[in-house]
Amino acid sequence: MNTSGPAADDVRAGGLRLLPFRGLRYVPERVGSLAAVTSPPYDVVVRPDGLHHLESADPHNIVRLILPQAVIAGARHRKAAVTLDRWLADGILAPDPEPALYVYEQHGDGILQRGVIGALELSDPAQGIVLPHEDVMPHVVEDRAALMRTTAANLEPLLLTYRGDGDGAADVIERTVQRDPLLSTTTEDGFHHRLWSVTDPAELATVTAGLADHQALIADGHHRWATYLRLREEHASPSPWNYGLVLLIDTARYPLRVRAIHRLLNRLPVADALAAVGDGFRVRRVQGPLQAALASLASAAAEGNAFLLTGDGAFHLVDRPDPELIARTVRTDRPEAWRTLDATVLHATLLDHLWHIPDAPEHISYIHDTAAAVEQAERRGGTAVLMHPVREEVVRDLARQGVTMPRKSTSFGPKPATGLVLRSLALD
Repeated sequence: MNTSGPAADDVRAGGLRLLPFRGLRYVPERVGSLAAVTSPPYDVVVRPDGLHHLESADPHNIVRLILPQAVIAGARHRKAAVTLDRWLADGILAPDPEPALYVYEQHGDGILQRGVIGALELSDPAQGIVLPHEDVMPHVVEDRAALMRTTAANLEPLLLTYRGDGDGAADVIERTVQRDPLLSTTTEDGFHHRLWSVTDPAELATVTAGLADHQALIADGHHRWATYLRLREEHASPSPWNYGLVLLIDTARYPLRVRAIHRLLNRLPVADALAAVGDGFRVRRVQGPLQAALASLASAAAEGNAFLLTGDGAFHLVDRPDPELIARTVRTDRPEAWRTLDATVLHATLLDHLWHIPDAPEHISYIHDTAAAVEQAERRGGTAVLMHPVREEVVRDLARQGVTMPRKSTSFGPKPATGLVLRSLALD
């Protein structure tokens, strides 16, 4: 990583330090379309259907790198590395000629989102520069670490948010989007994506100085951030591994949507789940279709903990937990805002205490798409636990206190499309 020049010299200790890098991008003439080679982030791809759909969209779809398929994990990671090398050799992917920060815009579904992509200097949570808000699963971190280690690449940016104050970074972004973009494409979800490069030294310095006073919240990518930190420890400093690919969004200007991440209990039928709840919660059947049932969930969640169970063709609202049951099952050494989270009650009271389900992949799948969670529960004879989203203010306040939420508690979005710009550590 080149740390010379104004983009690195004017940074105050203790703030965000975002550096330009030579992005790897698809060569449009070598692929069917840019939209056909993109993918949602690896953990949003619904498997196996979504994975197969993306693989068939274009032989060079980025999913072949972020979710390579092989029987043995090590073989998967090596396959991704070989594929990346072949695409570079064949001119499918090519590095940009000079280091840049990248302004990225998404527009669709009533949302306009703009931010900047760069290589962010890594920091530990104790430094209070980048704030995690969720726990991570060790096996996922290990898998992502093996993939990054083998490919020597950051294949998709994390989504980080900060609260700007009219700083120079915002001015650079707004000026940049008036120019012709490097690329423009519309993905099948209807979102329009545009990307620009910023290479002017004065503009790079302005962005760097504008971010130096801020801290960021990890909106999406806790496992990849933990992976970055693990790999940093494996390499002597200074090193390209001291930095990780991120997208920074100023949510004071461009608020994100916060959605829930649902749980699919693969081996627990709905009837057994409801029977085990007993008198610990109020249980009642609510009317469908799905959107009507979700409206019932939202109404109940406004008053306290509430969950929607389905998978048997009906919708069952589980709410109003017994206070004594909560007192016995939820740890008391955390703030009240943490103790009353739906995810806290779900994991501590329902999953651990009443259902006795271990948090392991064979038992629990985490699914962002609501309809997909319902469909897969019905197909497998399991139970989909549909959640109501947490407000961003709650997430940020807990993060500032150094309190992490249960894993997969939130889904901020829209998430950046994977495949528009990659970072090869061999180029830094």
